[in-house]
Amino acid sequence: MNKDQVEGKLKDVSGRVERQVGEWTGDEEKQGHGAMKQVEGKVQKAWGDLKDAGKKASDRTHAKEPAENESSAEMEEEEKDETRRKAS
Repeated sequence: MNKDQVEGKLKDVSGRVERQVGEWTGDEEKQGHGAMKQVEGKVQKAWGDLKDAGKKASDRTHAKEPAENESSAEMEEEEKDETRRKAS
């Protein structure tokens, strides 16, 4: 969980509370402000979710990459050579 996810969720919850208080008291301005805060929080959390998903995908990709000193072509050649040795 990253900073945007946490802050977004907090804004969403506090906006929901403010909107509800506005409804109970009949304060339309407070209702509107709370609703805007809720939307802002949902957007920020969604942005945090997207960043988190990107980081996880990047981590998975980097874990599958060959060592820095070996290219993919070199690795394929080594695999072919090993397969030939086993077949002989």
